[in-house]
Amino acid sequence: MATAANGTHGIGRLAPNETALLVCDVQERFRPVISGFPAVVDTSCRMLRAAQALQLPVIVTEQYPKALGNTVEELREFIPAEAPVVAKTKFSMCTDEVNAALDKLGGGVKRVLIVGIETHVCVLQTTLDLLERGYEVHVLVDGVSSQRLGDRSVALQRLAQSGAFLATSEMVMFQMMVNTAHPAFKAVSAICKEERPEQLPAH
Repeated sequence: MATAANGTHGIGRLAPNETALLVCDVQERFRPVISGFPAVVDTSCRMLRAAQALQLPVIVTEQYPKALGNTVEELREFIPAEAPVVAKTKFSMCTDEVNAALDKLGGGVKRVLIVGIETHVCVLQTTLDLLERGYEVHVLVDGVSSQRLGDRSVALQRLAQSGAFLATSEMVMFQMMVNTAHPAFKAVSAICKEERPEQLPAH
């Protein structure tokens, strides 16, 4: 069971004013080797667009971009101008620069959504670091993958055991809007209705 930042057992509620989106290493060099890469790109793109509509802060990382390339072109136009895009060699996204960016958001951001790769390496280590820092973490299973689906499957189990919530992109979008009166409902529901590539397995 996940533990909220205040030490009580949380049930995974989400609100836009308390939530940030992290996009982990969705880079060009990984395109031919990651299982379900088109689904990861599609979900990451949808979440960046939803983040804009819901006014969520965004942080992006790139693993050793000198060798592995930058974030894929499909995502770049949807990354907000003010969003940090942090180059790293550490597997976890929680570098000094990313931690500083999270701290700059203030105590209001208590929950983090994660998409990206690889589930069993960078996503896992990022999640563990964030949980230790007191954040509630929601891993979007339709937006994370690894080279091998076996590694991804075990990583998702491990993430849940460690206290992260497993969710889908559509699940968190509608959870943050609460009802059809939300000003972003029309835009976000349109995103959800768009055709999607073949999806990754749920676990």
